[in-house]
Order: sequence, then C-alpha cells, then structure tokens
Amino acid sequence: MARIGVIGCGVVADYGHLPAIIDTPGLELTALMDPDRDRLAQVASKFGDPPSFTNLEEFFAVGLDAVLISSPAWAHLENVQAAAKHRVHVLCEKPLAMTDAEAELAIEAMESSGKMLFTGFVYRFSPVALQIKRWVEEGVIGDIRSLRLIYIWDLHGQYEQQIDGEWIESPRWRGRMIEGGPMVDCGVHQIDLARWWLGEEVEHSSVAAAWVSDYEAPDHVYLHMDHHAGAHTMVEMSFTYGHTAKEPNPHFSYHLIGTGGVIRYDRDGYILEARTGEKTITVPGASEKNFHGMHAAFSEALRTGDPGHLPSGRDGLIATQLARSATDLAIKQRAEISSRVTVGGTRR
Repeated sequence: MARIGVIGCGVVADYGHLPAIIDTPGLELTALMDPDRDRLAQVASKFGDPPSFTNLEEFFAVGLDAVLISSPAWAHLENVQAAAKHRVHVLCEKPLAMTDAEAELAIEAMESSGKMLFTGFVYRFSPVALQIKRWVEEGVIGDIRSLRLIYIWDLHGQYEQQIDGEWIESPRWRGRMIEGGPMVDCGVHQIDLARWWLGEEVEHSSVAAAWVSDYEAPDHVYLHMDHHAGAHTMVEMSFTYGHTAKEPNPHFSYHLIGTGGVIRYDRDGYILEARTGEKTITVPGASEKNFHGMHAAFSEALRTGDPGHLPSGRDGLIATQLARSATDLAIKQRAEISSRVTVGGTRR
C-alpha cells in the first residue's frame, strides 16, 4: 500500500483527485497540505479527516511514498523540489511550473532524487483515448495523416451573478486568460494526446488566433503541428465559444484521418467509431477525463516501477512549450500587425 499525500486542496483535488485516490486499490490517503486552513479543514472532513498541514515540512514528516501536487501553478516548482528532497514520487498537475526553465529544474530535481515524476494529463486515461491509442497502434484506419482535436467552450461563462444581483467578470475566467488563455490551459491535453497517439515528436508548428475578449492572450486559438513522420495535427481551443450566451453549446471532438479510414469521437452523445472500407466499428464512448484511471495507473507505477501510459515530466514540458510558444507567437503577430496600422487604418 503506497502512502500518498496531496498538496493543494482546491477544486480539482476535491472533485477529481481525492475521490479517485480514496477509491484506488494500492493507494492510502495519508496526509493533506494546503496553506488555507479553512479550505483544508473543509476538504479533510469530506475525505475521512486524514492528518492535515499548512506547512510542507510537517506534511512530509508523516512519511510518504508519493505526492499528488494540485496546488496553484506558481507553487509547483517549490512543491516538486520539496518532494525530491524527501525522495518521494510525484504526480503533478499541469503545468509543471510557470516557465520552461522552472520545469527543467523540477525535472532535474526528480531525476537527481531517483524518483518518478509524472504530469497529470488526465485525458490519456479516458476509455476513449485508450481505445483510439489501440486502434492507431493496430493500424485499424491505416497510417494516420491528419488529426483534428477540437474543444471550443465558454469556460463556464465570462460573467457570474453575485448574491446581490450584480454581474461581475468570473475570477476563474479572468485568471485562466491572464495565465495564457485556452491553449495553455486546456490545449496541452490535446497536444499531449497527438504526440502519444502517434508516438511522434512535433517537427514544426504554426498558429492562428482570434481575440473576442480584451486580453493579451487570444481566447480562440488554432495550433497546427507537423509531426516527424508526416502527420498533421490541428488543435482548436476556445474560451469564447458562447462565453456570453445564456445557453452555451460547447463542442468537443476528435477526428483522425488515416490512409484506410477515419476515427471520430464526439462528446455530444459520446459517439466513438472507426469507419474503414470494410466496416464501421462503434464502441461505447465516455467522458474525456478519467481521474480514477490515472490514479490506478499511478498506483501500478508505484508498485512496479513501470510508468505504463503515465505522461512523464518531459511530456508535460513539451506540451506546455508548444502551447506557450503558439500563444506567444500569436500575441507577437497581432502586435506587429497593429504597429503597421495607424489609428485611421492607413498602413505606414
């Protein structure tokens, strides 16, 4: 039984990680850590009142085999380095750190400790993603030439109504946009899936973007990636697809085009199918996330030392690099266009 502690008791830990840890054979929830005492007490009472701490050193002193890090991104490097110091394995929410340089430090710290570091790309463990991985490896639709991975939604709306009836901008919406927008926040999952399904690195990437809201980062982004063996991936991510609509209608789908057919997943109806020249294969769909599946894989990795399908720290860094680079390039391109245009619209 692996003794696991959780650093960061926010929303994702509450609804995703902690229920999965409690339910997973081979994992024992041993300790919680969060600097917010009220939040810590609330979450602890919900999950059996494990020992709870606001101090990292006291948290690690209970004796742990592994930690799940779901603290804010700015705290990830400190948390990973503390785990490395205490020689425990780590499953860390994305991104590993706020910058590529900090992510490298996190990876180096864990390598020096001799312990495993995994990135929490929970989409890999959906039955949908696992089935697509099997179909690709079995060559069900031949060689993959094109992937279209689309997640266009409203991030729960740009505005929220207060108890007194006043409408304000959602702190969640504002925070995610300040941190880099939809490609950095959500698109990393699709980037990771493309690399994982194909087993190929990205040789070249380009970006196009739109600004519907007034932030530096684009809120609707198209990332194009050319892979080593010739496949092309287009990732479309949005936070402004219905962000001010009374009845938003998000769209989430995967489309893979091969030399011998197509694979399609649509979250609307949980449709998952492979269409070839001989037949159409339809299997049960599922949600795109699977916290229980990810923690089952983490438990097995802790038992055997075999990572299985768990994304490495390096996988996390690569996906974030591609997402941040695309976002930064889109911002730069927009600034260059603006600098060539006067207020009256005349090019200089």
